Amino acid sequence: MWRRNGLSIVLLGLMLVFLAAQALTGWAVHNEELAQYGAPPLGFGAYLLTGHFSSATFENWESEFLQMGMYVLLTVRLRQRGSAESRPLEPAEETPRIEPGTTPWPVRKGGIWRRLYEHSLAIAFMALFVLSFSLHAAGSWRAKCDEARLEGLPVPGFVEHLLSSDFWFESMQNWQSEFLAVLALVLLTIVLRQKDSPQSKAVEAPHSQTGD
Repeated sequence: MWRRNGLSIVLLGLMLVFLAAQALTGWAVHNEELAQYGAPPLGFGAYLLTGHFSSATFENWESEFLQMGMYVLLTVRLRQRGSAESRPLEPAEETPRIEPGTTPWPVRKGGIWRRLYEHSLAIAFMALFVLSFSLHAAGSWRAKCDEARLEGLPVPGFVEHLLSSDFWFESMQNWQSEFLAVLALVLLTIVLRQKDSPQSKAVEAPHSQTGD
């Protein structure tokens, strides 16, 4: 199991460790904010149900899924000469090797199933983005409502918050950083290498070679 799934197991483990660390530190920060207003502190379980936690979590998840979804779509048509993250410039250089009997069932079924399967990766990422965006919006609104109540201010409506600069500031600061990260990966793999990594070209490969 480890040999076949080690990468996903480690990545999942790291995600859970950092998510737990975010929850614990966010809990401490939120209780510090409550103390400033003379409000009672929340237990850890109660904190996990607050807009403070859900907003912070899903605003990052939405940007990750947007990044990967757009990357999947953009790499269908666009190329970057010399990058390990780009498909080859010439179609003739793409030589997929498919073992007999390993074709996924939607391909064998054909029709609408094949059409959906042909775009299933982008569809999945975009669906995850929409879900995360919705949860971020709801959590951010709840957090803003809690903040307004503590300050004795009017509670904003959901649409009002959705159109506010505060909400879009939360999103844009994450979106721009995600596309910067992808851009850096695309460009840095032109001239830099990481031995044995599938994200890198071979160490001996010329800078002009496109693809892994």
